[in-house]
Amino acid sequence: MKVIIQLPCFNEAGTLPDTLKDLPRQLPGVDTVEWLIIDDGSSDQTAQVANENGVDHVIRHTANQGLAKAFMTGLNACLERNADIIVNTDADNQYVADDIPKLIAPILAHEAEMVIGARPISDIEHFSPVKRRLQRFGSAVVRWVSGTDIVDAPSGFRAFSRDAAMRLNVFSNYTYTLETIIQAGHKNISVVSVPIRTNPPTRSSRLMRSMPQYLMRSFEVIVRIFATYRPFRFFMLLGVFPFLSGSLLGLRFLVHYLMGQGTGMIQSLILAALLIGSALLMWALAFLADLISVNRKLHEQSVYLLRKMSFDARGGSGKDGERGA
Repeated sequence: MKVIIQLPCFNEAGTLPDTLKDLPRQLPGVDTVEWLIIDDGSSDQTAQVANENGVDHVIRHTANQGLAKAFMTGLNACLERNADIIVNTDADNQYVADDIPKLIAPILAHEAEMVIGARPISDIEHFSPVKRRLQRFGSAVVRWVSGTDIVDAPSGFRAFSRDAAMRLNVFSNYTYTLETIIQAGHKNISVVSVPIRTNPPTRSSRLMRSMPQYLMRSFEVIVRIFATYRPFRFFMLLGVFPFLSGSLLGLRFLVHYLMGQGTGMIQSLILAALLIGSALLMWALAFLADLISVNRKLHEQSVYLLRKMSFDARGGSGKDGERGA
């Protein structure tokens, strides 16, 4: 049983030594523990610091590609190196490394394929009341869209079984946290949360530069993934509002027409026709998108089987080195 702990990094030379110092080299029920760094085009000495601190594998992007791409590079690199369980954590030492045994325990016990560490949001002092409420609201939305019971959706402290890692494909350039949960829910990957602890912050968040920007990007990810994995429901819901609005306007025109006052209500009739036509178009798209989603599912299954054959055939022969943008 091999566990590889991966850390996506971008200019983390200052925080990396403290983070690595706390990472375990032995875990209960595990034969081998290795560390893997994804240097996402850093301009500082991140890769050198990683090597100096005993990191087993250092993968480098020649240019910065963003957190989501770095995460997927790490996932694939861990699979190439024959990882049975992949643990993802942050390089800024946000999460307490001593909680890694709790994180992998459900996978070792075959109770889950993906485990997400739930931070004590109410007790994190540097989280403002607004941020705490938004974290809870965002997690609730992700639970609804994904059909999972995840407590802390934005948490980056998580573990994946080998099979679950092969099934995930992140398309966002922003973050992997929400997308992987929604994918897991729609691919029937069993997901659980475990309570974890956090360390005091070592730097400001690079992902959340401002609350409005973070909310907008997160909303964009949720809507796009919902449209991808629930296209029929998505387009049917989009058609409900214009259909109801158009029907009400049409009924208003009909009432006035029967009362002999329909002459001045032609605008309502035209608008009603446009709204109902838009609704019918959305519902037609729902059926087309649902048919397309069948092909997507078949394609994803083919990709999974290809990845499984490719990674299992390599048997840990992956080489460290640079990966282009």
